[in-house]
Amino acid sequence: MAALGWLTPRRRSATARSVLAGEASAEAARKSTQEALDSQDVLDTSDREPPFPVHGDAMAAAFFDLDNTVMQGAALFHFGRGLYKRKFFETHDLVRFAWQQAWFRLAGVEDPEHMQEARDSALSIVQGHRVSELMSIGEEIYDEYMAERIWPGTRALAQAHLDAGQKVWLVTAAPVEIAQVIARRLGLTGALGTVAESVDGVYTGKLVGEPLHGPAKAEAVRALAAAENLDLSRCAAYSDSHNDIPMLSLVGHPYAINPDAKLRKHAHSLDWRLRDYRTGRKAAKVGIPAAAGVGAVAGGTAAAIALHRRRR
Repeated sequence: MAALGWLTPRRRSATARSVLAGEASAEAARKSTQEALDSQDVLDTSDREPPFPVHGDAMAAAFFDLDNTVMQGAALFHFGRGLYKRKFFETHDLVRFAWQQAWFRLAGVEDPEHMQEARDSALSIVQGHRVSELMSIGEEIYDEYMAERIWPGTRALAQAHLDAGQKVWLVTAAPVEIAQVIARRLGLTGALGTVAESVDGVYTGKLVGEPLHGPAKAEAVRALAAAENLDLSRCAAYSDSHNDIPMLSLVGHPYAINPDAKLRKHAHSLDWRLRDYRTGRKAAKVGIPAAAGVGAVAGGTAAAIALHRRRR
């Protein structure tokens, strides 16, 4: 959703801000760890691959991207729909945020001043609101827009790791509080997400580091693995986007799930495992925001422009 879709830079090497964002997300995730719930989902073994994950391997874990990997579409898009419904912002804000994000996609450049302006605009929506309020609203929005969009195939893969006694983490650029809601509802261990600064439980309108995207995701996984005493060579990671190649490259078992064109090509070149749960028109529909890098950008922009035109 454009309203909360903090603009993320194109793929680049990790910076100090990426490391800070990753470490902050890992710390937030560890504090919110929940006991994994039992489920009846079964891993699809139709490819006749060797048994994986390895049962009882306490030094292994799994890391799942969220948008178009675990869930159809972008979490920020669905969350933004819920906030708009609850009048957190006006239509003119929606259109303004959408155009700010569209400018980056169309211009193809990273103007630091413009990027900061767009992020500040998005963060202003939650500034002054309590963290507990957004968590409560997130529970409602999950039921309204997200629950029916979970990919059963990816959910089964996550459950296989849980059944093997391993921890499973979501890793997403979405706000960590929303990511934690989704992880809890799916019975996962916890979530790594973008950390917005809060003081005494109230959002300040600032980020800790930068959005958890690209290299920052890899830093978050690396920090969490160190804290949890995990062996990354025995861990698995799952994503649909080429932006997550840094994270996928960290682990010994990378999976391309519903991959965009660049990730599919990269995965084939390295003989990574692929899974695609899209079929027919659904594949094309879901693939568009995946190829754009961050689903919230494409989905949020299109929705905002359409709404603006209808109301003119």
